[in-house]
This record gives sequence, C-alpha cells and structure tokens, in this order.
Amino acid sequence: MVTAGPDEAPEGLTEPPTVATGLGSSLAYLLSRAERSVNRGLASVLAAEEVSVDQWRILQALADGRGHSMGDLAEAALMPHPTLTKAVDRLVERAVVYRGHDPADRRRVAVFLADRGSDLLRRLEAGIAEHHRAILAMYGTARTDQLMRELEMLVRSIEG
Repeated sequence: MVTAGPDEAPEGLTEPPTVATGLGSSLAYLLSRAERSVNRGLASVLAAEEVSVDQWRILQALADGRGHSMGDLAEAALMPHPTLTKAVDRLVERAVVYRGHDPADRRRVAVFLADRGSDLLRRLEAGIAEHHRAILAMYGTARTDQLMRELEMLVRSIEG
C-alpha cells in the first residue's frame, strides 16, 4: 500500500486531505451528504418517468420476480413502513406493481412487479447506467469499486 506524506495527496486525489472538524468529522454526516449528492443525480434521471428514488428501490427489489412482504420490502428499499405503504400505493395506482397472496403463505399479502413495472425498469436502465458512468468518470472506477466494497463491509460490521 502506498501512503502519502503529510503534504501529499493519496494516489488519485488532486489535493491533500484536510483535517475535518465539526460536522465534517462525523461519518454519519459524510455518508448522508454523499447519499444526497448521488441521489440528486439519480433523481434527475428517474424524473423523466415520474419515479422517485424510493420508488426505484422498490421496483428494483421486486425485479427478482418472487414477490415480497411489506416488511421485507421496507428493509430492502431502506424505507420506514408508513412511507413504503404510500409509495407502494402510488405504484399500484400506476399499475406497475400489484398486491397478491404470498406464494409461501397464502394468508400473507405480498407485492409483485407487474409487466408494466418491468417495462418501466427497462426504460430506466439507460439513464441509470449513464448516471453510474458519470460517477465512475468523476471518482474513478477503482476508487468507486473500493468505496462500494468498504461500505458493504462497514454495513456488515455494524449489523453483525
């Protein structure tokens, strides 16, 4: 591993790191700020189809074709239950998802991706891919891959 001296930027950075103070020294704050920045660009891509970032997460979670309970879907889409319910209701109104019996337990209700939802996801693919390419161009492929691996390891460490 190559380390930079105190006044040198690590490989790939254009300026030396600064000592963070205040909010900038908080991991939670920096992660939230990064999420907002990334999601702002993603939201602009999704806006053409009138889909929010939260709704896109729901559609992506349902794309496996298995159907998901509201609890599983809330966890997968990173949404609290009341917010998820409203978002699913809007997607049901657009006929891109539907509620039905859970194949594993007919007493439970599950949410499924409708054919119109699959079509919507296909229409969104190019814009989402372009958004990802823009991030790779700005931040670098290797650094982006490393960041994603590190974030996944952080989540696994925290969640156990």
